Amino acid sequence: MSAASAGAPTEETAVVAGLTHEGEGVVRGGKTVFVPGALPGERIRLRRTRRHRQHDDGELLEVLEPSAARVAPRCVHFGVCGGCVLQHFAPAAQVAAKEGELRAALERVAQVAPRRWLEPLTGPVWAYRRRARLGAKYVYKKGRVLVGFRERAAPYVADLRGCEVLAPPAGSLIAPLAALLTGLSIREQVPQIEVAVADNATALVLRTLTPPAVADLTLLEEFAHQHGVRIYLQPSGLDSVQALGGGTAEPLRYGLRAFGLELEFRPTDFVQVNGVVNEALVGLAAELLELTPAARVLDLYCGLGNFTLALARRAHSVVGVEGDSGLIARGRANAARNQLANVEFRQADLAAPAADAPWLRGPYSHVLLDPPRTGAREMLAAVARLAPGRVLYISCHPGSLARDLMTLVHEHGFTLEAAGVVDMFAHTSHVESLALLSRS
Repeated sequence: MSAASAGAPTEETAVVAGLTHEGEGVVRGGKTVFVPGALPGERIRLRRTRRHRQHDDGELLEVLEPSAARVAPRCVHFGVCGGCVLQHFAPAAQVAAKEGELRAALERVAQVAPRRWLEPLTGPVWAYRRRARLGAKYVYKKGRVLVGFRERAAPYVADLRGCEVLAPPAGSLIAPLAALLTGLSIREQVPQIEVAVADNATALVLRTLTPPAVADLTLLEEFAHQHGVRIYLQPSGLDSVQALGGGTAEPLRYGLRAFGLELEFRPTDFVQVNGVVNEALVGLAAELLELTPAARVLDLYCGLGNFTLALARRAHSVVGVEGDSGLIARGRANAARNQLANVEFRQADLAAPAADAPWLRGPYSHVLLDPPRTGAREMLAAVARLAPGRVLYISCHPGSLARDLMTLVHEHGFTLEAAGVVDMFAHTSHVESLALLSRS
């Protein structure tokens, strides 16, 4: 790294060594600096903008020698909107970088390498996102409501006109939604919109801090009719969500066609963001577990049964465990709807599991783990006591996955058979991955 001149030490040229977990370029040599917009291997000109104890923040002034993987971002809002940070990086290169992050985490934290690396699981990279939370904000200086994701470098709502990664029709509804909210009497009392694109409908859940006026309800109904969407209002907690006009709306649905399944969910329920990749992931999970008609499976952090019901098609029995009572209710209803009698759903706090819980008595031949970003640390000893032949761990954070694999391998005697990445969130820095373990 070199300063541009002796009198301007904050302007430098450097070669980018890698990416941070947030998709920023990493420049080493002296004090490390993180530079948004810079890509590995590029020679850049930068300016340090903010200093921290361990690193500095930097601003990309010029790309002197671009990476062969640099591409033109498709979205006109790229660089301002925080929804995507890697649109300037070719999709294949994004996947390779995420696989590199997983490899590094396993080597550095878990101190283990898999016997084999799985081919990355990929899918559509545009118009794929079926779940999102959009911010909304009335801005006095602009005289209108802004709708979008948060800005990349600030806590403000980005001024978007559309979104290239949201599944249709949601991606094209951002500008119309902003116009709709601007016309409401409660335009300053709608801070967010939950988006859920199902196979049978698109749902928009408006968080309303003040009840809409009669005229507002008319505008909302006209918008829903014009754009073919469902609108829900959420005046307080998740239990308060209700379809516009009251009454009971038809449940949202998505399919797992390879397993002959259709799952129902509510517009604020967690479902995997990328529907195509999710179907492929469920199929891969069943394949890696090598289920037989005698297999007894424990599915931890099961949600509303995304993996549970599919595995039940191949196994003797499956027990799904989840902390959210609402998701458990949906799981049971989905099992009944799909005529699956070999599935059992149990509610339990998996952050503090009861050692004498009936569902922990087994026996189980297989275990699937799909925890939140914090990982499954509290369940590892219990899983080891069950002594399953195969464990599949699906993770949304390489760091917590590597930490938990270190425990399973080095403390409990499991073997890491395979690992790989899943491109669930294209153009973002989010890394989804999976690991298969066996035990003699």
